[in-house]
Amino acid sequence: MEVNLKLDKNMRIIGTNALGHETYFDTHTQSGGDDSAPTPMEIALEAMGACGYLDVISIIRKKRKTVVDLKINLKAERAKDHPMVITDVWMIVELISPDAELAELERAVQLSQETYCGVANMFKRSGCNVSYECVLTRP
Repeated sequence: MEVNLKLDKNMRIIGTNALGHETYFDTHTQSGGDDSAPTPMEIALEAMGACGYLDVISIIRKKRKTVVDLKINLKAERAKDHPMVITDVWMIVELISPDAELAELERAVQLSQETYCGVANMFKRSGCNVSYECVLTRP
């Protein structure tokens, strides 16, 4: 795995991976940025959600269940002092499906968070508390 970062303008950075996919980073105006893209910490939180999202949707589909939609909402708390690491993450995973069961969603999220999602496990190994709630909605 390799990525490259370059300054775009002001404080905005463009990250590029080996395939040429770009990710934009910025910071808030009070830190000298333009608020034109997520901060690195917001992207880390998004990465955690995306990692779990890909695991969960894959597990549910392997069970041959219909996924109308899958939504993940994450909220995080950061340390008050530097380094201002993420200390707590709360995740709500909502599956919209006519035929999946709540127990199947809960198991998929558990497998993701405990076994498959490397990003979530990096957070946990750094001492971050990660909790989740599963919600099943019928279309």
